[in-house]
Amino acid sequence: MSPLHAPFVRLARAFGVFCLLAVGAVAARATDTDFPAHSGKATETLVIASITDLRAFRPLIEGFQKRYPDVAIHYSETTSEYLDAAMASACKQKQFAADLVISSSIAAQVQQVNNGCAQKIGGTAAASLPDFAKWRGELVGVTFEPAVIVYNKAGIAPAEVPQDRFSLVDLLREPGRFDGRIGTYDIERSGVGYIFAFEDALQASTWGRLIESFGRNRAQTFCCTSEILDRVADGRLLFGYNVLGSYALARQQTDDRIGIIFPSDYTLVLARAAYIPREARAAAVASLFLDYLVSSEGRALLAGPPQLFSPVDGPAVLSKLTSDGEQTLRTIGLNPTLLVALDKQKKRSFIQQWQQSLAPR
Repeated sequence: MSPLHAPFVRLARAFGVFCLLAVGAVAARATDTDFPAHSGKATETLVIASITDLRAFRPLIEGFQKRYPDVAIHYSETTSEYLDAAMASACKQKQFAADLVISSSIAAQVQQVNNGCAQKIGGTAAASLPDFAKWRGELVGVTFEPAVIVYNKAGIAPAEVPQDRFSLVDLLREPGRFDGRIGTYDIERSGVGYIFAFEDALQASTWGRLIESFGRNRAQTFCCTSEILDRVADGRLLFGYNVLGSYALARQQTDDRIGIIFPSDYTLVLARAAYIPREARAAAVASLFLDYLVSSEGRALLAGPPQLFSPVDGPAVLSKLTSDGEQTLRTIGLNPTLLVALDKQKKRSFIQQWQQSLAPR
């Protein structure tokens, strides 16, 4: 059993068979992969809990193990909904669940740190990062990822590709054409989807008109980036909104059916965050792994096929892909202001408003 599942199993034992059934369904969402030590005999095992696709992180894991051949790694990949709940439960029960947590659900990450669930990060990772990508020495940003609009190239002619949200709203007024063919995250299930939507509501004068046009066109919602990209690629969707640009850019390398728009009015960017839980067993190794991620070698691997980039040099890289350079990029900083998005009443109200706007009309 993965350590990540343990908090839920303990709850299940306390509340009986019905809870066990529910826990089994949730635990099934985690996929565990073991990377044996290269030396053949592990002196340490690093347990990483993450929502990052293993295909993106595999080169980094393998690179780290070449440098530290006596370290074995257990990688548990799951959804943000499950990971947030599992780590909150583990912290409350003071139980071990992972040595390192990496997630794009950054508001929940900040909340965990704020609740005393993390410990100080050793090594040099925090010192080498810009201010927006670190908080309290306990939370660091390890990637630099934009929120983009993706589109099906066969369904959207080059001349009509919207370069900003204003143009997108105008295009979506065309009757019938986009009915059921717009996709975005389900903000109840996706932590990154929720924070992107919440930030949009704060940033964009177009927000109200945009979600109204989504509702008018019966937009579909999904838990995960891959689901949106699959449907945009094969034409079931014509647009995917607020999609993580790292996954979109990586997919575009092997699939030219997908077009990518960095909105020229503004492009939100987040740093996928990492922290070392208070009950971590291999905290020193977790710090070494974070040092590796921000090293020149780690940054090169991040910017390779995964297209995750780094907070260190990501702004300069992404500025070359946007129409107005870094002026277009609006970085979501790792700081307590993110906790506003998690206020229970505010979150409930925001989601209800979202659902009502997206309801078919």
